[in-house]
Amino acid sequence: MRTSFILFSFIFLSQTLIFAQITKTTEGPFSQLIIRGATLINGNGAPPIGPVDITVKEDKITAIDVVGYPGVVIQENKRPKLKKGGKEIDATGMFILPGFIDMHGHIGGVSQGADWDYVFKLWLSHGITTVREPSGRGIEYAVDLKKRSLKNEIIAPRVIAYTGFGQGSKSPISTEEQAREWVRQNAKNGADGVKFFGAEPKIMSAALDENKKLGLRSAAHHAQLSVARWNVLHSARSGLTTMEHWYGLPEALFNDRTVQDYPLDYNYQNEQHRFGEAGKLWKQAAKPYSEHWNSVMNELISLDFTMVPTFNIYEASRDLHRARRAEWHENYTLPSLWRFYQPSKISHGSYWHYWGTEEEVEWKENYQLWMTFINEYKNRGGRVAAGSDSGFIFQLYGFAYIREMELLREAGFHPLEIIRAATLNGAEALGISDEIGSIEIGKSADFVIVEENPLQNFKVLYGTGAIKLNEDNEVVRVGGVKHTIRQGVVYDAKQLLNEVKQIVDEAKAKEKFKITQPGN
Repeated sequence: MRTSFILFSFIFLSQTLIFAQITKTTEGPFSQLIIRGATLINGNGAPPIGPVDITVKEDKITAIDVVGYPGVVIQENKRPKLKKGGKEIDATGMFILPGFIDMHGHIGGVSQGADWDYVFKLWLSHGITTVREPSGRGIEYAVDLKKRSLKNEIIAPRVIAYTGFGQGSKSPISTEEQAREWVRQNAKNGADGVKFFGAEPKIMSAALDENKKLGLRSAAHHAQLSVARWNVLHSARSGLTTMEHWYGLPEALFNDRTVQDYPLDYNYQNEQHRFGEAGKLWKQAAKPYSEHWNSVMNELISLDFTMVPTFNIYEASRDLHRARRAEWHENYTLPSLWRFYQPSKISHGSYWHYWGTEEEVEWKENYQLWMTFINEYKNRGGRVAAGSDSGFIFQLYGFAYIREMELLREAGFHPLEIIRAATLNGAEALGISDEIGSIEIGKSADFVIVEENPLQNFKVLYGTGAIKLNEDNEVVRVGGVKHTIRQGVVYDAKQLLNEVKQIVDEAKAKEKFKITQPGN
């Protein structure tokens, strides 16, 4: 027993020393950490309460003490005591929330020129402590980063690694047994789940069945190439746990057709065709609250199915100028990423071949119908979780996740429902709500600490903060996450953002690059 304790102490000290060497912006984990005087928003939908003192031992929450009343001096003798070697954070007047969970976060991309260190710092600087990567550069790449994150060897959120179905296979999967074998091998490779894009019905059915038997989770972007015969309802019945975006859902709601009303000159490889026609899809589905609309919704809820809408990633479709001119691009978007966003016939999501008023109006109507379904799904007890799908279509890692919160508010969610979508709902969808997702004794010490009230204004969570006129009639910026804490490790969120700016500044200087608007 004594030997085990010494070994554990050595490992714990080694990990702390590793972090001390990585960056001055990172501390911990600690033998004891006390966060004092914050207002708690715990993630389960309960209203805020405070002031509270939260005690953490290494990486677990051990106590949550209400220590007073708003506006009343706290009696120090009633607060938890700091032990020798412990660390405390004075969060008086601040707000503490569970760490955010991005349910759709790609760890950069080769085409975007965005590597993991850049992406991870952007996520952590916005309070994102857990990311589900829905396929990317391969399972070995993701699992390696996952392990290094768990060992505190790198600055990173917790990584949940999904593999794109068929990725790494030596030949196309064409039989049910091949599908099952691929799923079994995927589990052996260390994956947490599978991301589907669609396949022949018998292949989808076999793969989902095998995945479910192994206790793994799953996600699907129901791509148009397979959705005519296999939509969201088919997937949910076969055991799919989450759907991404909204593809496949309007198709499940069709009641007077079986395929989308494609123009006869449509070509899926043409990005403007693909996204332009996608903006007309929801109005081809059953009308809101109609019999078929209600039937599909109620069945999905009965199957404990999770929606991950990623509203933000398509926002440029309804307001291109807004997305293109977001204020954070100047300081935090890499030159390579900016080029990837521009009009292109080969870059995914760069569909600005000739995007205009008519396309935006279609997409605005599309959003109204889409948001109506998602909000009512939540109202009837269905689970909705927050994801960003950043790195495409002018959406920047971290910043886009906060924008997703604003769009959930537009859809009709109460701010407390949005926090739950960003925390506990994601943890439940991943099957790890016993570990993360809310601030409760025994759970992992994953927190977001911010100086302003995010329930009043989600903009205070952006790294660039929110603009405010102060009492002296001066224009100031307030907010920005102050501390992100992941498994007891404390990050200076604003310093992480400064380090991102340094990465971008160096890339710009190397290329003598300056952001310009397309066509100029």
